[in-house]
Amino acid sequence: MIPALAVYNELKEKVTFLYRQLKLSTYVNTAGRKLALPLIEILTLALYKQTQNIKTKVAIWRDFKPPCSYKTLVVNMNRFLLVALRILLLILRKNRSRAHLIKHTDGTDIPVCLPKNAKSHRTMRGLAAWGYSGKGLFYGLKLYLTSDLKRQMLSILFTPGNTHGTRAFIQLNKDIEGIVVADAEFVSEKLQREFYQEHKRILFARPRKNMRKISTWWQRKLYETRVMIEFNFRDLKMFYGIETSVTRSVDGTFANYFYALLAYALR
Repeated sequence: MIPALAVYNELKEKVTFLYRQLKLSTYVNTAGRKLALPLIEILTLALYKQTQNIKTKVAIWRDFKPPCSYKTLVVNMNRFLLVALRILLLILRKNRSRAHLIKHTDGTDIPVCLPKNAKSHRTMRGLAAWGYSGKGLFYGLKLYLTSDLKRQMLSILFTPGNTHGTRAFIQLNKDIEGIVVADAEFVSEKLQREFYQEHKRILFARPRKNMRKISTWWQRKLYETRVMIEFNFRDLKMFYGIETSVTRSVDGTFANYFYALLAYALR
């Protein structure tokens, strides 16, 4: 097992490199009061929390004892969520430029609370919605993701839990080229026509079991590769803590999502 300090130092090296390359100092207000923690430290602590799958920010505050109050740490982590998003989007764009020809698109449920608590849930009210996954009903959001055969993330999209994949697909994959493989949720002749561009991109959605549509041998082999995107969802949920029900603000919730995705992209 890699010691916690080694993980922290490795993350800090990556953040420092990105800070200099992307000129992130422009996000720091030099005219006002100086930050209690430097931006590099704030981002590193936030990414460390997700990399180690630590559930709460108070655990980070207690372990590292930074020279600021717990409230200040939380406010700063949430405040700079857009910096994390900017870095993430730049990484996704870079990944798209060198992506494998074969891509996969799928969605997964991101509950914001237990179903029994949905009626009293307040933090994500107005953004979350009831949805259905293979595990049953959930209350929350959906994360739609496109990745390639090398498991590089290429595009992400958060939607309410009741959003169907066919409504999210074009927006998610507007900058994607190649062969996109998806499951039965994305079966739609209209969607396939809209997405198709000759010599550039094509969608292959796995036929539903009740459809009288014959797949060729090579199409079946393509569908078999779709399991790769499930590994991304598994890792984000099991090891990077993308699911959370302990945040108390919309900013805090999306900070958790974006830091988890960024930590995973930097793995």
